[in-house]
Amino acid sequence: MAIIVNLDVMLAKRNMSVTELSEKVGITMANLSILKNDKAKAVRFSTLDAICKALDCQPGDILEYKNE
Repeated sequence: MAIIVNLDVMLAKRNMSVTELSEKVGITMANLSILKNDKAKAVRFSTLDAICKALDCQPGDILEYKNE
């Protein structure tokens, strides 16, 4: 099983750069990069909430479950 992070897809749909999202959300570029590249081991609900507000999306738009 795997959780896939589709942050890059949502950024593209919203025509937003990682830099712009970082500024809007208050998360470092390094932490967003870890999340975007599927290297994160956990995501805080407060972080997910801030990202969803900035991208005007639902958590399911960013996180996807795949049964391998």
